[in-house]
Amino acid sequence: MRDLKSNIFTALCIAPSVHSATKSDGAVVDLQGCGSAAVVVTTGAIAGDGDFTASLVVGDAADLSGGAAATADELIGAFPATLAANSAVTVGYRGGKRYARVVLTKNGGTSIAASAVIVKGDLALRGGL
Repeated sequence: MRDLKSNIFTALCIAPSVHSATKSDGAVVDLQGCGSAAVVVTTGAIAGDGDFTASLVVGDAADLSGGAAATADELIGAFPATLAANSAVTVGYRGGKRYARVVLTKNGGTSIAASAVIVKGDLALRGGL
């Protein structure tokens, strides 16, 4: 049996911290060389009824110019309408765009402690990173 660690790569998009505004400048992740990908968003405390939503922006340009939110057909699962405190959400991506970024959108309230990573999988199937 093969181990999972040797077949995935985890890319940090949004570092763990307290966010009091929309976070749309997280790291852009190059998905080339992976056969599958998933977004993992983790949260901690929410202050002042913080209401935040996560989304995945994808595109073909390295700076995501012209990028757009991944459609429901490109996702496996869905991001919740509002992120809950002290939780983890995992959503798969099956679209064909090369670059991706996680965005946390503030809809109201004060703040949320959160982070996001993109897990690139099936590296051996596509020739590694």
